[in-house]
Amino acid sequence: MHKEIDFENDIEHALVTQGGYEKGDPNAYDTEAALFPAEVVAFVEKTQPKIWTRLTQLDAAKAPAMLLDSLVKELATKGALAILREGFKCVGKTVRLAYFAPNTGLDPASTERYGDNRLTVVRQVNTKSGAIPDVVLAVNGLPVATLELKNPMSATRWNVEHAKHQYRFERDPKELLFAFKQRCLVHFAVDTELVFMTTKLEGKDTFFLPFNLGHHHAAGNPPVMDGDGGDVRTAYLWRQVLARDSLMDILARFIHLDVEEKTVVTEKGIKRHRKETMIFPRYHQLDAVRALTSHAQAHGSGHNYLIQHSAGSGKSNSIAWLAHRLSSLHNAVNEKIFHSVVVITDRRVLDQQLQDTIFQFEHKLGVVQKIDENTQQLAKALADGVPIIISTIQKFPFITQAIRTMEANGKGVAISTAGKRFAVIVDEAHSSQSGETAMELRKILNKDGIEAAIAEQLLDLDDEALSEDAKKELLRSQLKRAKQPNLSFFAFTATPKFKTLAVFNEPGPNGKAPFHHYSMRQAIEEGFIHDVLEYYTHYKRYYKLIQKVEEDPEVPRRKAAKALARFVQFHDYEIAQKVEVIVEHFRTHTRHKIGGRAKAMVVTNSREHAVRYKLGFDKYIKDKGYTDVKSLVAFSGEITLKEFADKKFTEVGMNDGIKESELPEKFNTEEYQVLLVAEKYQTGFDQPLLHSMYVDKRLSGIQAVQTLSRLNRTTRGKTDTFVLDFVNEPEEIYAAFKPYYEATKKGEDTDPQQLNKLAHTLAGWKVYTADEVSAWCEIWFRNRMNPTGGEHKKLNALLDLAVERFKGLGEEDQNLFKGQLASFRNLYAFVSQVVPYQDSDHEKLFTYARFLLTKLPHTVDSRKVQVDDEVELKYYRLQKISEGAIDLKAGEPEALYGPTEVGTGQADEDVQLSTLVGKLNERFGTEFTPADQLFFDQVRETAVANEQLRQAVMANSIENFEPVFNKQLENLFIERMDGNEDIFVRLMNDEAFRSVAASHLMRAVYQQVKASGK
Repeated sequence: MHKEIDFENDIEHALVTQGGYEKGDPNAYDTEAALFPAEVVAFVEKTQPKIWTRLTQLDAAKAPAMLLDSLVKELATKGALAILREGFKCVGKTVRLAYFAPNTGLDPASTERYGDNRLTVVRQVNTKSGAIPDVVLAVNGLPVATLELKNPMSATRWNVEHAKHQYRFERDPKELLFAFKQRCLVHFAVDTELVFMTTKLEGKDTFFLPFNLGHHHAAGNPPVMDGDGGDVRTAYLWRQVLARDSLMDILARFIHLDVEEKTVVTEKGIKRHRKETMIFPRYHQLDAVRALTSHAQAHGSGHNYLIQHSAGSGKSNSIAWLAHRLSSLHNAVNEKIFHSVVVITDRRVLDQQLQDTIFQFEHKLGVVQKIDENTQQLAKALADGVPIIISTIQKFPFITQAIRTMEANGKGVAISTAGKRFAVIVDEAHSSQSGETAMELRKILNKDGIEAAIAEQLLDLDDEALSEDAKKELLRSQLKRAKQPNLSFFAFTATPKFKTLAVFNEPGPNGKAPFHHYSMRQAIEEGFIHDVLEYYTHYKRYYKLIQKVEEDPEVPRRKAAKALARFVQFHDYEIAQKVEVIVEHFRTHTRHKIGGRAKAMVVTNSREHAVRYKLGFDKYIKDKGYTDVKSLVAFSGEITLKEFADKKFTEVGMNDGIKESELPEKFNTEEYQVLLVAEKYQTGFDQPLLHSMYVDKRLSGIQAVQTLSRLNRTTRGKTDTFVLDFVNEPEEIYAAFKPYYEATKKGEDTDPQQLNKLAHTLAGWKVYTADEVSAWCEIWFRNRMNPTGGEHKKLNALLDLAVERFKGLGEEDQNLFKGQLASFRNLYAFVSQVVPYQDSDHEKLFTYARFLLTKLPHTVDSRKVQVDDEVELKYYRLQKISEGAIDLKAGEPEALYGPTEVGTGQADEDVQLSTLVGKLNERFGTEFTPADQLFFDQVRETAVANEQLRQAVMANSIENFEPVFNKQLENLFIERMDGNEDIFVRLMNDEAFRSVAASHLMRAVYQQVKASGK
């Protein structure tokens, strides 16, 4: 296949022999109407004989012209997509131009009508302007797609870029065949390696999207080797996507017109701007929705799917298409797979988008209901069997109470789940699937199934010292955690945690979760998001502290270290230095980007930090007389500063009265350029004009990815991004991003035996007794929904017994017990979702522990360290350490691990304040001394607490233990790098230094574990 015509021949042959098309005649094309008139007439005559008879009775000779005239006029007003779906009016009747596949096989006539569609592939069509597209695809005479083909193996060596150029400069967007919405709905630029598409030709401004499979989690397409001896890499386009059934499905259930209307206030008054975009699914969206629906159709409900799609994947549209498809899905015997689809989201924009998109497919109201009033509205929607329900997850725990309220008002509803199945689409897997709230959703949607299981399992609790009613409620609480046979979850996220991969574990093509994957790397290489690490600059601070007071008090080492670091971090001089770097960099490098509209975000580490930054920002800008940069600050609540004892700082007050809800809109104006944030706007904030980020906060893991990814949105004129980091090392940021760049690896499953071990450890404290736990659970489970006043008192009294014993523990032991109790609660909440059995003792302790933790007094640290009046800053400097790209293509990602050894802690020893000041000076200066033992002590204690390493010590000689220890060493250093940046860099880059340190640590850990005899 060395010529372009050979490529063309091959595609035509595949579509005709395997794709369900017929070969069309280019001479049958009407250049004025931009149709194949004979095809249109033949389709109507065959499928709608009554209408055709009526036309011929009016005027047999002019019947074809009357039909085509009506079609052309309505195409001009409604567009091709609406005509295909809704038909057009002619002689007072609605004429259909296409019939789509029915959802079920219950109506043979619908299936027969669908079979009457005639799809044609037409080559080398001569158009009105003289342009000759290589291939035109038509449905019943109406052109719906064009293809421009290039074969790099031909003599011209032309490729897909030449095809794009042809569309941009040799295809007239005003000609009907190429005009937006009028005829063809999509145009493909194709060579043997790559495919690109566009739905709107705009001359030189035509924007093409990649339409490729991806290869090794990157852009491009894999080679094709099949039973026929192989094919070109882009064969999926005509073999799969454009095949008859696939294209008709896309026209019916995917492609849609997105309308965005904005109101702009101008000097001449209010101006309304309307923007229309024809949305054609990208390949990964099409593939994901079809893979999910096919699996659900074949296997029914009771499966948990994870869809790991990167930012920039078009998740909102994917969810809309999936929700619509699942709501009408039937199995082979024409039974509905899901009776309702529940979309769990906190995004308001998704509500309207879902409704607008699905309305185009169904063209009727009531298919989608947004729960925006109260829980009673949710209860009624579930009772009424609304096909698609959009809600936040927080409303589900209150459904039972809502039903009682409605009954009291004479408006009772009954939610029956017997024999009903539900699909639950989760917009963001982390936020929507955590804790007891998610369990309540399962309990509500499988109420009848859980009650049936309770009846079966009640006999297994004969030896349980609870009443019959309490046993039932105990089982109810246990059963709602497990996978429900009538529920399927479809969870979307770009950054899955270990728990996410474990719970949403339906295997994908490689036999592991996620079920479907579109990687960050592919999204970057395909241009849907920016690589936020391409321009990354790291600064480091160097300082020296001196002690002002003569006395040298003994202080807790770790607490004092934090206090000293905080003293430097909040010092006016440090903030002033950083503000100068930020403002001058923004004015010099960032402000002119994106056509002068670029914005920046400063990420601070606390509310007080944000307030001090805002004060520093405003002072510096005022002192310099700058008028081209203005900031807003975002933090919750109110803050007081020692220097301003009589003043309270709030977000609204510091932003000159701008309400919290108005801030995103105000930041979007030309008035403001920089947003200073403290734990706000670091996730979910979508502002494409964000170009630069200045980071003054410790970031790690998913938080680092989500925070820096605020920069990755694309917009016209945005060609790059920039990160300036005062705190984190490039190696740390690499470690955070790498697991989500290509494939996310999941480590070994958590051992449920840890729960038994931890429960035994907790019992050893003798803070509570087993009888007290049972007595408390008897009251709670017997009447949890409507406890009496007396029962409330008993519940509190039982918990108070444990509280008093807790108070008898020492301060360090109190902290350790609370940590272990919280660890048990968190570990059980996770394990109970993934193990296929229930443990009533653990369920009781878990329920009791949740409430005991709320009653335990906060441990007041009697040795809180204040150093502000005892030390002062002698010198301080900021230095640029590195700049350039962080290359995520290099190296292998670490696997994600779940909870392992939990509930451990170490007492804080006392050291003299002068010793600590010396250690910090040495750590942040240019020389290291033995005083850095603090860092190594922490690493050693972490290693000693590691179960795997302890087991390795007990089973091996010191020589055999060394390679096991060295394999874990880098992780141990990374865990303790916070506040230890200089020594960490030295350890990572100086082999001799690292070797000495590793040998010392290995021997210390080995000897300590051996000595303990564990």
